[in-house]
Amino acid sequence: MRRLAFIIAGVAVFALVLVFFMFIASSGKHTAPDQKAVSEEALFKDAQSKQEAGELLKAREIYQGLIKNYPQGKYVSESEQAIWALNIKIIFSPIQTPDSKIYEIQPGDTLGKIAKSFGTTVDLLMKANNLKSDLIRPGMKLRVETAKFSILVDKSQNTLILKADDEIFKIYPVATGLNNSTPIGVFKIAVKIINPTWYKAGAVVPPGSSKNILGTRWLGLSLQGYGIHGTTDPDSIGKQATAGCVRMLNNDVEELYIIVPAGTEVTVVD
Repeated sequence: MRRLAFIIAGVAVFALVLVFFMFIASSGKHTAPDQKAVSEEALFKDAQSKQEAGELLKAREIYQGLIKNYPQGKYVSESEQAIWALNIKIIFSPIQTPDSKIYEIQPGDTLGKIAKSFGTTVDLLMKANNLKSDLIRPGMKLRVETAKFSILVDKSQNTLILKADDEIFKIYPVATGLNNSTPIGVFKIAVKIINPTWYKAGAVVPPGSSKNILGTRWLGLSLQGYGIHGTTDPDSIGKQATAGCVRMLNNDVEELYIIVPAGTEVTVVD
């Protein structure tokens, strides 16, 4: 009899323990989403805090981790925009990254020679190193960008995607050709012009004119007559509105002009 009572008591204890663990497991299932939401928000705020404090590389790293860990999260779009802005801010600064190196200027060097050697631009060398002129002297050290940039224009989305070593660096809104007239294919930037003159049938429109549809920059493609340029009609951005060129906001095309050298590959897709 005593043995039977012991067995019954043991079974009762086992049942209570089982119920307890089932309750804990059930409670965890209900609380996990809330914990995840709090973690995502905390991560985003931490990235913002680092960005405001000037810790640009750390902020970018946190935003990138947030997108990786919460690909369907509510902060993905804001994090992408923040990363693109940080990419520009970092590349325009002396901050060292894995995609840059420190170069010591040698006798006979010029910014043009250095830029050509590393596949970058004089404008970017000056911007990243806070140079007020192109005068340099041996022994000076420069931050030099080593990433290889390329451009992808997606006509279906009216976007221009700037890539660094095949990774998205920034996405810009653009206008493309009316009636899908922007030619598709792989081209190169053949010429770069600041404040271009617009030569149209029967007229020459000077830089700065409100009638000069090229805006402040011209990145001419290897396909004659076509290029990436600024605009005097910002409301057209995001639409099919041009005669075949790729049109950008002036601030955006000026930014792009600094970064990409002549010879940069430009791919246009439907």
